[in-house]
Amino acid sequence: MLSIALAQDDFHTGDVAGNAERIAALAVRARDELGADLIVFPELALGGPLPGDLLLRRDFSQAVAQAVSRIAAAAIGIHVVVGHPHTDRDGKVFNALSWLRDGQVAERGFQQALSDDGFATDHRYFSAGSKPLVISINGASIAVLAGADLSVPGPAAAARRAGASLIVVAATEPFYDGTLDQRRDMLSVRHRETGLPLVFLNAVGGHDEVVFDGRSMIIDGSGRLSGPAPVCSEALLQLTFSAADGRIKTTRWPADGDHEKNGDGPATIWAVLKRGLRDYVHKNGFSSAVLGLSGGMDSALTLALVADALGPENVHGIMMPSRHTSELSLILASEQSVMLGTHHDSISIEPVYSAQLRQLEEPFAGRHKNHAEENLQARIRGSMIMALSNKFGHLALAPGNKSELAVGYTTIYGDMCGGYSPLKDVFKSRVYELARWRNSLSPAVPQGVIDRPPSAELADGQLDQDRLPPYEILDDILARYVEKDESVDEISAAGFEPALVRRVARMVRGAEFKRRQGAPGPAISRRSFGSDRRFPVTSGWRDPE
Repeated sequence: MLSIALAQDDFHTGDVAGNAERIAALAVRARDELGADLIVFPELALGGPLPGDLLLRRDFSQAVAQAVSRIAAAAIGIHVVVGHPHTDRDGKVFNALSWLRDGQVAERGFQQALSDDGFATDHRYFSAGSKPLVISINGASIAVLAGADLSVPGPAAAARRAGASLIVVAATEPFYDGTLDQRRDMLSVRHRETGLPLVFLNAVGGHDEVVFDGRSMIIDGSGRLSGPAPVCSEALLQLTFSAADGRIKTTRWPADGDHEKNGDGPATIWAVLKRGLRDYVHKNGFSSAVLGLSGGMDSALTLALVADALGPENVHGIMMPSRHTSELSLILASEQSVMLGTHHDSISIEPVYSAQLRQLEEPFAGRHKNHAEENLQARIRGSMIMALSNKFGHLALAPGNKSELAVGYTTIYGDMCGGYSPLKDVFKSRVYELARWRNSLSPAVPQGVIDRPPSAELADGQLDQDRLPPYEILDDILARYVEKDESVDEISAAGFEPALVRRVARMVRGAEFKRRQGAPGPAISRRSFGSDRRFPVTSGWRDPE
């Protein structure tokens, strides 16, 4: 029986020295505490996932090569497969998997299927390999593939032809809504093609707009799938494999708990958003966050999320009332802050707002009031948040949701101010769903916030519904137009009012310049706003009117 450890862990992009220390320590732990014969790490673990243009730097390549040698020397007595970028003598860069044995690199394999799906831009950086890494330990022949190699039949088939009796996929696969079912399906397809058991190892952690969700899993020789390992949590996993009969037994495989039962429901989405926010804050050198509180739904859910992610003592909420702010908003914002135990202050923007209106009286003379006067308030609030961020070192959070960002119902340099936007890929209808789910665990969002009609409160009596269709309708249209790339005609044929669909499409196109300047946020869909959706700002394309 071969004992295999799997490091479902978080590796910080660019931190080669820190990752090398972590890899060596986990290898020693697997050897000494678990008695493992082999430990496998995710692809690109040593340099960190999605390194981008770091791969073009010679000093980065040299640091990685030196770190591979240090790990090999530190991990004597256990076989190690570690993922890392590798530059050959011709200057070609490969997504490599190195087998470390007896203090040196015994064998090396390269990713064969290059991907340009979603955030991956493999063709920009990597050359493709031609054969899998196949290692032999204690009579067992094991193929180790990079993550994208699971998505096509060739690499798995080549592993079988090379004599492998087990395939391990070392991945850094981002979370997307529905990705767990897709992962299960892909493992089943590869098993049917090869007849071999497969082990899927995934990384954990937030990286800019991407969250790697872990949830490693196994499909055994009979085609039976294991439950996933924990979502968004580090875990040193262990299994035993019998080369004689292909039997796999998990000896250290913590269950995913409620997340497994809910699939990609609110518990999983919350875990992903929380992990993305926490890692973005900490990995970028911050320890606390500041955000504006409006008494509305988006800022309330963001406050609950950041309190869970960073601890309430590290969260600073600021209420910034103007002449249009209702007493109920002040009450609800204060109530939630007390409920969660976060810091809470109130700074009136009325003096600054009144002064700016006076300054603009002459240039605005003869013009009717419109969104210019409304947006002044949002931009004053944005400058207040950034001032507090600068003074105290908090990361400023922008609380906007995907629905409003899609149609431009948000103020650039106002409520879009911030270094990170936790709800950027969360439609408004899901914002409410998450709030209700979070309240089922413990009080987090006042019921009064959930029940009140949404409003930006930038004018007297203003409500979102005055300018936007009901969010349940808007979100359905947006999901089709933005995430599924359906045309206006296709959406209209699905039963939506054609004039409304055309109006929403115009709003989405017109707000592209705003979104391009917005803060990053964790992706939970396959078409999040950011580097995952590459729509031109300057475009002559128009949907049919």
